Amino acid sequence: MTLLTSRQTEFIESVLRLSPRVAAFDCDGTLWSGDAGEGFFWWELDQGLVSEPIVRWARSRYADYKAGQVAEELMCGEMVTMHRGLREEIVQQACDAYFAQGIAQNIFPEMRQLVERLRASGCDVWAVSSSNQWVIRSAMRYFGIPQDRILAAEVAVENGTITDQLIQVPSGPGKVEAIRPALKSSPDCRPDCAFGNAIWDREMLAMSKHPFAINPNPDLKEIAVASGWTVYQPEVE
Repeated sequence: MTLLTSRQTEFIESVLRLSPRVAAFDCDGTLWSGDAGEGFFWWELDQGLVSEPIVRWARSRYADYKAGQVAEELMCGEMVTMHRGLREEIVQQACDAYFAQGIAQNIFPEMRQLVERLRASGCDVWAVSSSNQWVIRSAMRYFGIPQDRILAAEVAVENGTITDQLIQVPSGPGKVEAIRPALKSSPDCRPDCAFGNAIWDREMLAMSKHPFAINPNPDLKEIAVASGWTVYQPEVE
C-alpha cells in the first residue's frame, strides 16, 4: 500500500467521519488522472480492434464532437455501440490490456485507499461513468468494486456478442437516472457522498448529501465553490 502524506490521510479521514452508507464515484479524472474512455477509443482505433470503415467513421465523428456538433451523451453512447458484432470477451481483454498499460499508473493513491476503506467499513460503493462498460470493469478491479456496482455506458450483449442496443449512458442528468433505481434499497435513493471532477458530474454531486469535487475542471470548481461543496485536489507523484 502506498504511504500517504498527512494531507492525503486527513482527506480520507474527513470522508470516513461522515460514516457514509452509500457512496458514488465518477471515474475518469476523479479516481485517476486522464480519461480512460477517450484513451481507449483512440488506442483501439490505432490497434484495429474495429473495422476500417468504423475507424474512419469514428475519427470523423469525434472531430464533430470536439467541434460541438455532437452532444456529449450521444458521443459516449456511440463509443460503445460502435463495437456491435464483436465478441465481448475480445473487447474486455483489450480494455484490460489498455488500462494496465495506459491508466493504472495514474490512479490517485488516496482515492484508491478511500474506496478500499469505505468498502471495508461496509459502505455500498458505486462507480458511475459515461465511459464504456468494459474499460470501467477493467479499472474497478484495481479498486475492488464488483461488476454489479458499476454504472457505465452500456449496451446489450447477446450470446457473448455486442449489440447496438444502448442500455444507459450515465452522463449529466443520466447519472442521476442511473443511480436512483440502482439505490432503491437506500431510504431516499441517493448517495450519502458523491465524488466527481467535471460538469457532467454536477447533477450526481447535487443529489448527494455530501458532494466532493475532486480534481475539478474549472467550470465544476466554480460551481462547487459557489455551492459550498468540498473541493480536493489529489497529489500527483
